[in-house]
Amino acid sequence: MNLPPYSPGLHKLVTLHVDQISKLTNSTRFVDITHSILEKYELEKVGVVVHDFDNNSFTISFCLKESHICIHTWPEYNQLTLDVYLCNYLQDNSEKVRNVMADYITYFDGKIIKDFEINR
Repeated sequence: MNLPPYSPGLHKLVTLHVDQISKLTNSTRFVDITHSILEKYELEKVGVVVHDFDNNSFTISFCLKESHICIHTWPEYNQLTLDVYLCNYLQDNSEKVRNVMADYITYFDGKIIKDFEINR
């Protein structure tokens, strides 16, 4: 069988500096924003796990039919790490990954500390 080259997907990882601490401590708002983003880009949620820590930081993982979105916040350092990975099973989702991440950066009004793209 002679198949064309296949790239499983784009994985984008960022670390952001965020001045507005409430956005780093309000996990409910992040879940709401993510639901809006999923609807906007027609992504399908399979499950979600939310954990709020004693200092009000949070870690959240959205398992998607297309792959995942994960966030970890550190309000004491005004930082978060966020990764978005979408598979390319039926189409190239690379631009969608970049657009999803851009929407999150806009929501957090974040300054990029680190920005990585990994083609899987």
